[in-house]
Amino acid sequence: MRFPAWSRAVCAQGTVKATAGAVNVPVVLGGQRVYPGDVVVADDDGVVVAARADVKHATSAAQARIEKEAVNRAAFARGELGLDRYGLRDRLGEFGIQYIGYNEYQRDTA
Repeated sequence: MRFPAWSRAVCAQGTVKATAGAVNVPVVLGGQRVYPGDVVVADDDGVVVAARADVKHATSAAQARIEKEAVNRAAFARGELGLDRYGLRDRLGEFGIQYIGYNEYQRDTA
């Protein structure tokens, strides 16, 4: 998948043949505890761990986000601004921001 991976340390120590090791035990990856049966999903945007009991909820939430993002991308392709799509235009004054559109900018700088 070609997403980056990091390691805090490198250990060249070989495996131990005197013990059986451990399976089906929790491990910690990047500060996140992962239990046996958890689902780990990764893509170019990141990695998520879902507990086995939460997988159905996590997949339905992910599907809803995919659909929402598709609707937003279509709106942006039609020229709609995020400023309007997310209802921020009316709040600009609260943030001390004055929006100057392209046409206004062209008129004021001509």
